Amino acid sequence: MTPDAGSGTQKPGGGRQDRATSEEETPRIVELQEEIGQLKEAVTSHAVVDQAIGMMVALGRVTPRQGWCVLREVSQHTNLKLRNVAELIIVWGQRGELPPDVLAALEETLDQYGPALRPGHDPPP
Repeated sequence: MTPDAGSGTQKPGGGRQDRATSEEETPRIVELQEEIGQLKEAVTSHAVVDQAIGMMVALGRVTPRQGWCVLREVSQHTNLKLRNVAELIIVWGQRGELPPDVLAALEETLDQYGPALRPGHDPPP
């Protein structure tokens, strides 16, 4: 396989690929690369949210569906993206630290769904 002296390049198998075709494909390649990046981010985000839902189930004694609702409501009340709330919840479980506004929204929302066990708090009697 050798390069062609003309405006195109040699393709595997001896065919010729025009630069115009390559230039037309470039935006599609960029678009597909962006889509792959978004999908990778979505998979990572999904894992983070699932972990936070698990914490709501374990600590808040709610169902997984209710755990999702808790995260969604906290996100809405604090004006934070759901993924960011989930990340803060995971850090809270590890370090016991949560911004006061997020903690207040979380406690209020969990109280709507039933008794809760929270890091750093005694279980209810």
